[in-house]
Amino acid sequence: MTESPQRAAPSAPAAPATGATGAPSAIGRLVGQRVRRKEDPRLLTGHGRYLDDVVLPGMLHAHFLRSDVARARITRIDTTAARAAEGVVAVLTAADLNPHLVGDMHGTLSPDNPGPLLPLAEHDVRHVGDPVALIVASNRYLAEDAAELVEVEYETLPPVVDMEQALSSDDIVVHAELSDNLCSRMEEPIDDELRRIFDTAPYVITETVLQHRYLPVPMETRGVIAVWDRHTGQLEIRISTQSPHDVRTTAGRITGVPEHQIRVIMGDVGGGFGQKAYVARDEQVVILAAHKLGRAVKWVEDRHENLVAATHSRTERVTVTLAADESGQLLGAHIDHLDDAGAYPVMGSGGAGAFVVMMFSGPYRLPKLAYRTTSVYTNTCTRAPYRGPWQAETLAREQVMDVLAHRIGIDPVELRRRNVVHRSELPYTMPGGMPIAEVSPEETLDQAMTMIDHPGFRVEQARALDTGRCLGLGIGLYIEPQPGMGPYGSEPAQIRMQPDGHVAVYLGSGSHGQGLETTTAQIVAEHLGIEPEDVSVHQGDTDATPYAFGTGGSRSGPILGAAVRQTALVAREKILAIAAHLLEASPDDLDIDGGVIAVAGTPAISVSLAQVAMTAYLNPAGLPPGMDAGLDFSSRYQAPPFMFSNACHACTVEVDPVTGTVTILRYVVSEDCGVMINPNIVEGQIDGGVVQGIGGVLYEHFVYDGDGNPLTTTFLDYLLPTAAEVPEIEHGHIETPAMTPGGYKGVGEGGAIGAPAAVVNAVADALRALGVESLSQPLGPARIVAAIEAAR
Repeated sequence: MTESPQRAAPSAPAAPATGATGAPSAIGRLVGQRVRRKEDPRLLTGHGRYLDDVVLPGMLHAHFLRSDVARARITRIDTTAARAAEGVVAVLTAADLNPHLVGDMHGTLSPDNPGPLLPLAEHDVRHVGDPVALIVASNRYLAEDAAELVEVEYETLPPVVDMEQALSSDDIVVHAELSDNLCSRMEEPIDDELRRIFDTAPYVITETVLQHRYLPVPMETRGVIAVWDRHTGQLEIRISTQSPHDVRTTAGRITGVPEHQIRVIMGDVGGGFGQKAYVARDEQVVILAAHKLGRAVKWVEDRHENLVAATHSRTERVTVTLAADESGQLLGAHIDHLDDAGAYPVMGSGGAGAFVVMMFSGPYRLPKLAYRTTSVYTNTCTRAPYRGPWQAETLAREQVMDVLAHRIGIDPVELRRRNVVHRSELPYTMPGGMPIAEVSPEETLDQAMTMIDHPGFRVEQARALDTGRCLGLGIGLYIEPQPGMGPYGSEPAQIRMQPDGHVAVYLGSGSHGQGLETTTAQIVAEHLGIEPEDVSVHQGDTDATPYAFGTGGSRSGPILGAAVRQTALVAREKILAIAAHLLEASPDDLDIDGGVIAVAGTPAISVSLAQVAMTAYLNPAGLPPGMDAGLDFSSRYQAPPFMFSNACHACTVEVDPVTGTVTILRYVVSEDCGVMINPNIVEGQIDGGVVQGIGGVLYEHFVYDGDGNPLTTTFLDYLLPTAAEVPEIEHGHIETPAMTPGGYKGVGEGGAIGAPAAVVNAVADALRALGVESLSQPLGPARIVAAIEAAR
């Protein structure tokens, strides 16, 4: 992988790199350096400890019997034969388990689903995969065998599978308790000023962009082990999750067990991408079953379940009307956004369109905006947040920008340059009402175009067309918000220096691939003058760590990073105060390096961190007057309402006009995530998201037939990109520090936001010479060939 000279490469001299403002970027002894991940020796040698690795004495195994129809009334369930089967301990249906539910399964985080969500389907089923019964047996094989003995009779009903049909249908309603399929709606109607713009503007285009259903597909599927001890009143839960403390809160709410008697343990997690950001219905059922049975119960989802019954995302339609003047300056826009929420949307996903419309203008100046965003229930799997859940705004906006550029007759890059927000205009308030600041969209656009050699590519593209080859270039320019509101807005960190000088850090959030063990150790070691190897990071155990809502929304860098830095500085202040007392010096004259505190310029006058720690714990009389013993520190950082990263993705492709095959030739990303704690981890996060975006456009597509039957239920049908299909990803970096402590921003979701727009636009650019005006996902070979034939 290559890197732009905007930032010093790993082997470059120690001269400071420059940020977007030209000032030195905040590269320290460790922060900003390519430190190797602390997690890798454990994970790469197969010594990680995932949920399925855990085996407890006397543990039972659970298997769900799921609906095989999309919409039906349950007329009869007979579990007699299954209960009598070998190894079966219990067969739990709605009659057995639903009365055991103490509190609402939705909690406070899913206001978009007013319909009743019960542990197991009681009177009807609402999508294929709806859980009808839970079989608990001595092992998983016997539980699956027994599931085949459960007799379920359904009165099938016509389902509503298509979101357009759901919007217009009053006779087929997903939730019988409701009068229609409307999940949520938000609207800012076209006013007289915008209507006048549309009537008089030289250029007004209307385009509809469709995004198809695809899925998070974490390498490790969902899983949970719950143990209820009636004698001690303790509920212990081991789970693959992004939010261990929220698991505890949810478990207490549904079981009635007080939270202080619940312990949640999260081990290594093989990916989450939003699918594990909340406690799903299935995990809640297993917790309830363990509480009812008083036994340890384990459930690990198989891949078929993950594809059919975990969570889905991205099924959206965005119709954009965009107006511009003679030079291409944007004047106003209207967005009509429709979203498929599935049967049981969770964690606010039924209202995700609010971000789509509010963020629509992204990095561009847009004076006027009107919108309508609608979310509807369908008889399909649950919709939940997936890495960049509002990315439809980038996909739609960037595609429409290309269409507008060609309508005007200018290069899409030039149109973006004429409209991109300049640094001098910051802070800039988007027409949706959100102010953006500390971003560099113009700089990332320029850097990406330099990296990919935009002028040179246009020459190559023209030459290739003369020989019958179709090359294209696509851009995805965007701004990525990191919310700092509500439960996402605060984050704690605890630091404890042991008597030997070693430092332990306790985080409320937990890592599921982001490298938080490494970046946390870098920040702490940077400010305490030690090495990352001298810092141990503890996470994922609610009995040992402070409360935090968990990871999501790209918040680990700006919020958790700020909390760790803030706490480390508090620790440093006390450590220096103790050392100054021992050395009879001023704290302002001291520095810490290599675990030794010395007077600046006089290294012989020094004391080790271990000596300071021993004094703090074992010799309180040796401390400065009035100082408390010990070196235990805790603080909680409160974030601003929003922080913003930004990036520009650009890729070039070749499309075979006969077979429809797309080959990605080059892929570059210019990213501004503020001060980079570790460029290796930043680039790893970018790459993971880019691969998911490429997969979503070219390979992944979850399909239902008209009766709501899923058709892509294995990896033979649901295609994922492999190493053979993924291009080398080239990185450029701009650093615009955030106003948060440390200047860090989030980077976790950006790759998945920018990649779909860049890839779709590149394919469309390649096919424009053949008369293809616009494209919508998924871009499989058959669809591309059909578009070419239609244009001809």
